[in-house]
Amino acid sequence: MFMGTPDFAVKGLEAIHQAGHEILLVVSQEDKAKDRKGNLLKTPVKQAAENLGLPVRSVHRLRKDVELLAYLKDLKPDCIVVAAFGQILPKEVLDIPRYGCVNIHASLLPLYRGASPIQQAILHRDKETGISTMMMAEGMDTGDILLQKKLPLTGEETGESLFEALSLLSQDCILETLSLLEQGNCPRRAQEEEKASHCSMIVKQDGFVNWNKPAVEIEAMVRAFNPWPAAVSVLPNGKSFKIWKARVIKQKEENFQSFSEIKEDLLLAHLPESLSEEAKAAFRKKDGIGKMYRNKENNRLLLSTGEGYLEILEIQVEGKKRLDTPAFLLGFGG
Repeated sequence: MFMGTPDFAVKGLEAIHQAGHEILLVVSQEDKAKDRKGNLLKTPVKQAAENLGLPVRSVHRLRKDVELLAYLKDLKPDCIVVAAFGQILPKEVLDIPRYGCVNIHASLLPLYRGASPIQQAILHRDKETGISTMMMAEGMDTGDILLQKKLPLTGEETGESLFEALSLLSQDCILETLSLLEQGNCPRRAQEEEKASHCSMIVKQDGFVNWNKPAVEIEAMVRAFNPWPAAVSVLPNGKSFKIWKARVIKQKEENFQSFSEIKEDLLLAHLPESLSEEAKAAFRKKDGIGKMYRNKENNRLLLSTGEGYLEILEIQVEGKKRLDTPAFLLGFGG
């Protein structure tokens, strides 16, 4: 049996099916996303299961779905594979399969337990990440580790590219795990609790740039939140903009001149009302922060940060298409 919801889980489902394992049922969260006409869209896993001709069920809250819980028990699967399902499985489900419930997690556990491990590896500028398969327990990603496969990081990954790379890596990891479980010699080790870290779900407001932070942190944020929610700020004319590509500049060259700056009042006005006053205060610009510089050729754009400069390479102003910096500067007066 397979349980999963988003794109990340699709590769694992497809690999298990292609390897010849019998998949008795696919369970996915209920359809929530809508198209432009307001029609519900099937979750990526539900769509993939239907394409493969597999039986699939949608569920709102598994632990309260008495009928589905009874059905899962009747099926008596040997193993339940879970990948980004989005709900914590109740103990009565964990106890169903004889080989246990195996989770595919996109980090080297115990690092980054929770909902956003892919983005966290980029935000923390880690040198490596990977896939863990884990025997599920009642806690959030706390079960024993079965297998881990590592992936070196170059420092150029985006959330999107790392998502794809890890979803591909998950295929080999889950197939090897299932094979070892069948043979009865799958390794198993407890997680080191003292090394555990946790991460929450990414929300839209996480993408708002705090220019007081060092340029290296903002550049990592640009990559981690690409494509969503994107790194966002506000131009001096009040228009919001997304930064799609950037790099860190430790020292600006002499031919760069200041021509404008991020305005604090506009910046604060764009912050979500739900933010606490303490959280909003962190965005108040310190002296010299958020100044905009361009070179004499008018084809490079730097912004001063809490440490160093962020050079913006690709930018998208609200309501406009994505542009490289030279094209943006041609039409921007400051």
